[in-house]
Amino acid sequence: MIKNKGTKKEAGKKPLELYIHIPFCIRKCAYCDFLSAPAAPEVQEAYVGQLLQEIAASKKLPEDYEAVTVFFGGGTPGILKGELLCSILRALRDRFSVREDAEITVEANPGTVNRDKLVQYREAGVNRISLGLQSADNQELKLLGRIHTWEQFLESFQLARETGFRNINVDLMSALPGQTTESVHRTLERVLALSPEHISAYSLILEEGTPFHKRYEGHPELLPSEEEERQMYYDTRDRLCACGYEHYEISNFAKPGYACRHNLGYWERTDYKGFGLGAASLLKNVRHTNQTDLTEYLKGNFAGTEDPLTEQAVREEYFFLGLRKMEGVEPGRYREHYEERIQRLQAQQLLEEKDGRIRLTERGTDVSNYVMAQFLD
Repeated sequence: MIKNKGTKKEAGKKPLELYIHIPFCIRKCAYCDFLSAPAAPEVQEAYVGQLLQEIAASKKLPEDYEAVTVFFGGGTPGILKGELLCSILRALRDRFSVREDAEITVEANPGTVNRDKLVQYREAGVNRISLGLQSADNQELKLLGRIHTWEQFLESFQLARETGFRNINVDLMSALPGQTTESVHRTLERVLALSPEHISAYSLILEEGTPFHKRYEGHPELLPSEEEERQMYYDTRDRLCACGYEHYEISNFAKPGYACRHNLGYWERTDYKGFGLGAASLLKNVRHTNQTDLTEYLKGNFAGTEDPLTEQAVREEYFFLGLRKMEGVEPGRYREHYEERIQRLQAQQLLEEKDGRIRLTERGTDVSNYVMAQFLD
């Protein structure tokens, strides 16, 4: 089991994760289907004003809850003025009990942060930054619709180090149109030379409604084959593990002690509270999703939908999310319900059991969506 810094919680305290959605970016990438879009500075400021109102008006949680992580996601949170983002963090601390050693992450794209902004982050308590590189090849970046070059990423990474960040994640993407295993290898070597604490490595997904889906769906010859995509995944995994990174989740790798505590909380179904456009919350097995219309949100209409989870939904999520972790899950009280399926997946060499935990095999990782779907009733 991968160990994390500062994960030991105080006796009697329930861990809580806080998520803040910033739905703005400089330009929408060709593959992106997230709830995000470009917006003028005055719209961003108006949004933060409403976000502060939402935080202040949020229902007071029981005193035994303690925030152990704060995550600014998007969109591109780094697009905001430094003082705006820091004002959100202050509001969260005013409203919630936030642990002194909480993991506080800001997602940023190269080119959206500068030295002054990073200094403001550090002074406000941000201790982890996630940089969306995707590729070290400028032609691949251009194809993706990214706003930066490798050289601009390098400048942002070095500025983060110079301003005191000792926990940096780098996002990478493979199976891009025209990409080769050699190109993936070159990107890995360039990133490894920087020695980031965490690397997230995902394969491209053609999300419906995106320019990439329109361009490449139905044209598999323009994309790496399934065999090539699988080889890219294996090469990435093997190279990162050889360099001391622990493969703790299907697409995530970390130096010892640097696994993302916020994401681990999602996969382990820790309670979380979300703020901002379309943000989701999960408290005591009740899921709430915020308003997704920006115009309405800017009017102060935050409320969205509320969905109490059934026992079946909780059971399904426990396996569907938990099996993403390479250490797997303990079947526990659900074993009897799933025993036949577990045995069948073991016979197919897609699952294995060790020390009371079931986990994906290498073959199971190749078809992880299929395996996880077997735990949906």
